[in-house]
Amino acid sequence: MKPSELRDKDATELTELEQSLREKLIRLRVAKATSKTVNTAQIGEVKRDIARIKTIQTQRATASGE
Repeated sequence: MKPSELRDKDATELTELEQSLREKLIRLRVAKATSKTVNTAQIGEVKRDIARIKTIQTQRATASGE
């Protein structure tokens, strides 16, 4: 997901998206652990998307705090 797409979302949408991505990450990890066929590159992509969301949330928090 592109950072510009994430910046267009409001705080509640970002929180909901982060929650759904965390659930997806858990499902991917379980599938990997149980030796089901899983694209391991998806795990990294989901983790990067979560990091992007957290970064945008932090930027917004520091910008509003000034």
